[in-house]
Amino acid sequence: MIKRFWTTYQYDIMMILALILLWWVFFWRIYTPVAENQVSLVEGDFSDQFVTFGAYQYSRWSAGEVPLWNPYNNGGLPFIADTQAAVFYPPRLITIALSSLSGTGWTYHALAIEMTFHVLFGTFAMYAFMRRLTMNQHGTRVGAFVSAVIIGYGGYMTGYPPLQLALLEAAVWLPLGLLGILEATRIPKMRWLWLIFAGFALGLSWMAGHPQTSFFSTYVMTGFLAYRIIRGESTRKFQTVILGVGLMGVVTFGITAVQFLPGIEYMTRTIRAGLSFEDKGNGFPFYDVMQAFFPHVISQWSPLYVGVIGLALAILGLLGRERDRWFWLGAIVLALGLSFGARSGLFHALFQFMPGLYFFRGQERAAFIVAHGQAILAGLGVVVLYHTSTQTDWRSARVVVGGVWAACQTVAGLAVIEWMNNPMGTLALMNASFFSLLVITPFAVMLLRDVKQIPSWAWIIPIFLVFELFSANIDRREVYQILPPEAQPIMQTPPLVTQVKADTGVFRVDGQYVGGELGIYGYGNSGSLYQLEDIRGISPLFLDTAHAIIQRGTPFERVWEVFAVKYIFTDAEELPTASELIGRDYPHLKTLNLHRLNDPRPFALLMYQYEVIPDNESARARLNDTNFDPRRVVILDENPPITLTDAPAEGEMVQITRYTPERIEMNVTAPQNALLSVALVDYPGWRAEIDGVSVDILRAYSAMTAIPIEAGEHVVTLTYDPTSYRLGAIISLITWVACMGVGLFLAIRLMMKNNI
Repeated sequence: MIKRFWTTYQYDIMMILALILLWWVFFWRIYTPVAENQVSLVEGDFSDQFVTFGAYQYSRWSAGEVPLWNPYNNGGLPFIADTQAAVFYPPRLITIALSSLSGTGWTYHALAIEMTFHVLFGTFAMYAFMRRLTMNQHGTRVGAFVSAVIIGYGGYMTGYPPLQLALLEAAVWLPLGLLGILEATRIPKMRWLWLIFAGFALGLSWMAGHPQTSFFSTYVMTGFLAYRIIRGESTRKFQTVILGVGLMGVVTFGITAVQFLPGIEYMTRTIRAGLSFEDKGNGFPFYDVMQAFFPHVISQWSPLYVGVIGLALAILGLLGRERDRWFWLGAIVLALGLSFGARSGLFHALFQFMPGLYFFRGQERAAFIVAHGQAILAGLGVVVLYHTSTQTDWRSARVVVGGVWAACQTVAGLAVIEWMNNPMGTLALMNASFFSLLVITPFAVMLLRDVKQIPSWAWIIPIFLVFELFSANIDRREVYQILPPEAQPIMQTPPLVTQVKADTGVFRVDGQYVGGELGIYGYGNSGSLYQLEDIRGISPLFLDTAHAIIQRGTPFERVWEVFAVKYIFTDAEELPTASELIGRDYPHLKTLNLHRLNDPRPFALLMYQYEVIPDNESARARLNDTNFDPRRVVILDENPPITLTDAPAEGEMVQITRYTPERIEMNVTAPQNALLSVALVDYPGWRAEIDGVSVDILRAYSAMTAIPIEAGEHVVTLTYDPTSYRLGAIISLITWVACMGVGLFLAIRLMMKNNI
């Protein structure tokens, strides 16, 4: 059995081992135990968003708790609904489990390792897809290998995606989904089980936490399925397309429902819902296309770059006979047009008619599809070389490569001429153009040889391609910094944070840092890492009602009052309200002061006066009124169901007896009817009980929570248990079990077919 398996797949195994070797070489500085040679991913989105959120996930999952709510950023947010949190994403759960089992806890390095394994998986998935696409053709393995190398180490995957981790992790599932569609449509009779496989892969992409990338994947997979069916020999094509897309969609929804349903509920309430066309229309400038030939000339990122060898092979792929090549050409053209954003008429046309497009900004991320399309066409180009048997085909191949070589030579010559007049101004372009000329020249020379000698030298193409892509993209300072991961500043608990954490009360902090930078010490969502309840954060999904108070002009002293802030990290020497300067630090060569308010508002407070203002904007205007006292009067969205007196009586008490992210318990003594004003953002899924009896929650100050309390002693409980999560969990559990059963069935049938 083993001997037969080796005989059948030995060359594929060798290719897979080669991909593993290349992966190790590319990321060796992340894995080396020698501290002097170690690098880590640079600070920014990776550290301030993904490491910090990952730390919160780790702390909750390792304690056996589902992280539904996160009190540590944005004044509190539904963590399960924040797409980039990827709460149930299986690879993240594996990273958390391994970190826990290793005994090291959550580390900066753990997430970097997760990133590298996704790149490796992406190369495997692309290899598998291309092998099946070009099966039984000469050069299939070399072509698949070339496609895998391009998608793993081209300009897209090695640029900003490693830092915007959710983007990379959502992207790598596309080839696996395409493989499912390919197998489903390989014969005239639709093989429906493979569409379940495709839907499962697409579902994992959506769970990874970057909806825009998964949105593009959804359209590409839907288009690929329709194209394969329409171009195939099956009957009732329209019905088959509808049923196929429907089946794939049902599986995708079922897989992701546990995150998707809470996410949809949250999305409509965030600041993203109010973005204008101008906010969503940003994209590449047209001249960025130059970086398809010459990387890192226009900017530090070159997501369109697949290497000049890869580009030449992609053009050759269009000269072949593979029927799918036209689909990928169309996908590249549409994605490239979309990536220019509002500069392109295509974006204007699609904005109103392409469902879902209006949710996203940063249209340059459509480069994800351009990169995949080029990688696939490049693999087909290798197969074209192996099948070049006529003099006409041979001349066409030579014209393509010769044209690319001539273009590189022309630009290099012009760069030299310009360099003579301006030595520093064109140095980057001259360096890039000569590098491209260096790698394309041997390829062009090879095509001068006899067509019959192709099999003897075509295997050299991947070597030149690897040299080109690795030389352009490995170990770039924009992505990696020469610093061991454990030495990253964010992973060292700052002294002022330690000072605040010594206070065991229930309060929030304002991590405005220096000059308005967001996050404690300027580290974005570091509240989640240090477990301090910060009203700041960099999550792109910020609850609109809370954001309107925190960051849209409400005076600081009113913000601190409403959100029960006690400590402020700032460069200011004095605050607009009475406070004490209790600490000072000098991060990033800047002065950072820690203030403690003299009279901070309690987290929960009994109040006896109110004003009813149903409209959020009007309520905020009243809150900002200098004559309004938010400590004495609470603004409600509706009249409370109890009658209040104007003045408090003696003997009132609010004692917090339990405070966890999803459950807050308080003993309340109210000598007379009152309103319990709680510094908790008002959001669906929070339920209130008084002595075990459910009561309605009132919206306070346009964003917070208030509970009517009748006179007497009570136990008040606030619990976050959203219906969207419970319903989504049931749907996902059923879907996962069904998909696992289908996967087991396919595996057994494949083993029986191959007598394994």
